[in-house]
Amino acid sequence: MDDRTIDWERERAWVEIDRSALAHNVRQIRSLLAPNTQIMAVVKADGYGHGAIEIALTLISQGVEWLTVATITEGIELRTAGIVAPILILGAANSHIQIEAILTWQLQPTLCTIAQAILLSKTIANFEPPVPISVHLKLDTGMSRLGANWQQAAAFYGEVANLPYLQIGSLYSHLATADDLDPTVMELQIDRFDRAQAAIIDAGYELPPRHLANSAGIMVTDRVHYQLVRPGLSLYGLYPAPHLKSAIDLQPVMSVKARISQIKAITTGTGVSYGYRFIADRDMPIAIVEIGYADGIPRRLSDLMQVAIRGRLVPQIGTITMDRIVIDITQIPDLQVGEIVTILGRDGTVEITADDWATALGTISWEILCGFKHRLPRVNGN
Repeated sequence: MDDRTIDWERERAWVEIDRSALAHNVRQIRSLLAPNTQIMAVVKADGYGHGAIEIALTLISQGVEWLTVATITEGIELRTAGIVAPILILGAANSHIQIEAILTWQLQPTLCTIAQAILLSKTIANFEPPVPISVHLKLDTGMSRLGANWQQAAAFYGEVANLPYLQIGSLYSHLATADDLDPTVMELQIDRFDRAQAAIIDAGYELPPRHLANSAGIMVTDRVHYQLVRPGLSLYGLYPAPHLKSAIDLQPVMSVKARISQIKAITTGTGVSYGYRFIADRDMPIAIVEIGYADGIPRRLSDLMQVAIRGRLVPQIGTITMDRIVIDITQIPDLQVGEIVTILGRDGTVEITADDWATALGTISWEILCGFKHRLPRVNGN
């Protein structure tokens, strides 16, 4: 590569984000929904590693009505970028400082306990002038994480509704097993959520918008679509489970690429990388690629992964190091320094997916996507 013409965002390794694929996925998700059901897009964890700001801007351009994040800091990042769409914070706020940040940045908090609601109301009262805020009540219907017990839904709802400055914006819960083939637990959670709603109505309150469906729930049954849905993984083009692949057509949004920095030949018996976990059983050409575990390739993938070059798959060999991997280029001996290697994504007719890595490691694709570090620039892959 000539230093005078080098693309510095792509000089070593990078993540490509295909906004057209993201827009396609939004359309596919909407195809399953009733016209009045809105999308609350999950862009936490930096948009599942894709870059939360650019992802959020693209989603909004596609008519997505809501955004949701895990932390107040994530919400502030979006507001700082000029995003004005409503933002739900999924995590709990338990201090004055957290609440003041929520109010300052016009975020919408989740309430899981009456103590949180009282603290929020009292904090708002100290603002001049006090400004009412939209709050979202979370019920625990079987996830056993955040949320009020679903059996106390009516009492919880009533206490919050009677506090000054709090306007109930939605009622929600979270499905624990929507991606399972066995629907037993999901059906139990749906029943509990519906019974909680009935109890609130019986107590004389009008229900706000409700949401329960994650990506899997959206695909499994329209019974959980209610007025809002919360897609996460499906927005980014991956399926929560193999049996859901026929529900809609999704396109991966992320590709990861890197360049070859050196090519050399090694002889039979030569060890490769730390620990010599790979020793050449023949004379062979190898290439060094500028990406490693500090960028997000799990070290446990050593000797288990392939990369794509010129539309062909070639094996990674030896221990994955902090900044580099080594590949066996026997099948393509005429490669040149500076050529692009596809780490994740499509190259011609071959494709390497986050699901491939997750299967090899016994984990989930969510973890793979979120693992790519910020020293990899996020660039437009359209």
